[in-house]
Amino acid sequence: MTPDNPLYHFHYCPICGSSRFEIHSETSRQCSDCGFTYYTNPRGATVAVIVNDLDEILVGVRANDPAKGTLDLVGGFADLDETIEQTMIREIREESGLEIQESQLHYLFSQPNTYPFSGVCVKTIDFFFEIRLQGHPAIKSMDDISQLRWMPIDQLNPSDIGLNSIRIGMERYLNEWKRKKA
Repeated sequence: MTPDNPLYHFHYCPICGSSRFEIHSETSRQCSDCGFTYYTNPRGATVAVIVNDLDEILVGVRANDPAKGTLDLVGGFADLDETIEQTMIREIREESGLEIQESQLHYLFSQPNTYPFSGVCVKTIDFFFEIRLQGHPAIKSMDDISQLRWMPIDQLNPSDIGLNSIRIGMERYLNEWKRKKA
């Protein structure tokens, strides 16, 4: 098991405290004393590709690590008992102040990701949504975004994006956008 697997860092059973919390599979550890098996599953996360009618995309600058100071898109982790659509709407509101309705969300694709947090690599599955807006609605940088701005899509350079899955997702999105424009 490699250090990028979250289970690499856990050595004691969370139920009985036994140190015999052993690798059971690539996605689980099992306690030899009490029999408890812990599975690691990807966390759901969202990514908002917010585009206006001027073919500008809403980009932010990350306020925190990982990848502090690099470009990012609005999005974040799903909370317990929350749908991925509810997550997307909440994250857009929390990070930009925009109020979006579920009917405005257009699912694009998903992308697996490894997100380093507190010394552990959290495995996620990032759900990309496109949201089309008119003009330049009022936005306000909040939460973990230090700046937000509208950028012409054709000026977005994916290499300026700090998080790998967002970069890969935007390369995919931009390739499709260019194909449609041709």
